[in-house]
Amino acid sequence: MANGFDFTITTTRFDEDYEPSSGSRATTNFANLARGPQRQQNLRRVLTMIDRRFNDLADWDNPEQDRYAVELEIVSVELRFAEDGGGDGFPLIEVLDLQVVDRRSGQRHRGIVGNNFSSYVRDYDFSVRLPSITGGAPGTALPDDFGDLHGKLFAEFLDSSAYRQRFSQPPVICISVSTSRTYRRTENQHPVLGVEYLQDAHSLTDAYFAKMGLGVRFFMPRGAVAPLAFYFRGDLLGDYTDLQLIGTTATMEAFQKIYRPEIYNANSAAGSVYTPSLAHEDFSRTQVEYDREERSRLAVTQGRFTEEHFVEPHRDLLERWVAGRSALVG
Repeated sequence: MANGFDFTITTTRFDEDYEPSSGSRATTNFANLARGPQRQQNLRRVLTMIDRRFNDLADWDNPEQDRYAVELEIVSVELRFAEDGGGDGFPLIEVLDLQVVDRRSGQRHRGIVGNNFSSYVRDYDFSVRLPSITGGAPGTALPDDFGDLHGKLFAEFLDSSAYRQRFSQPPVICISVSTSRTYRRTENQHPVLGVEYLQDAHSLTDAYFAKMGLGVRFFMPRGAVAPLAFYFRGDLLGDYTDLQLIGTTATMEAFQKIYRPEIYNANSAAGSVYTPSLAHEDFSRTQVEYDREERSRLAVTQGRFTEEHFVEPHRDLLERWVAGRSALVG
């Protein structure tokens, strides 16, 4: 594949009027919140949660705790094989981009792109390919190439002119800590991200994101009850401003309280040694309706869609491209 891929970026405002289009990715991360009779109330509540948490963390020169507002956009990335010219594209990933509005000065601050991360190829890897390899047996060894295609596609996108023309910094992806690992609190404390935790071993997710060129650190911000996992390129603590880090933290902490209240809306905070669990019963639910079972079902549906419309029709071509890119970067 001499010319690789072309990437197209489109954006959709994520606000209380957000409605998934018929052609949008059927992910539950956003669409789940925007369906049903409570859709607008759901969206209004999660946006309020984000703004309040942002102002709570950005508390300097902010006596009324209302100085800042966070504006969110869903960034959708479509891939086309360059040799196909104007052929149909494949919906590759979705991330969140944000801006921070200073209501006092009217100034707008660029946030960090990434935050939430949705990927069709990741759905294929974890919901289709992984079960076929392990058969449900824990501890099954995975082939060395698990995640290679996804990781190299992600790196190709970050290196593309489409990304570089629109975004000036690498992404940061913020997700839940792994329920298969134990985390220990350190003495390191960041003024925005809070206290750092270290894990006892790398998780499968860590290894998968490493193939995307992303390292990981774990921080529990002031007022939080569990650490968040931050995946990044470069220097997480040095490359971004305080307001940027607060934007990602406030946004993803709100989503995690909705998606995983057992961990992020627990009634007691993580201790010096912490093992997260979805079986935890001492937690509070938010007032935002979210269908976690549907999210799991759609991951399988989207994984099979990827297998049928992307992986299998282009398997030979993709394998040659991965091998060629490995030679270039290795």
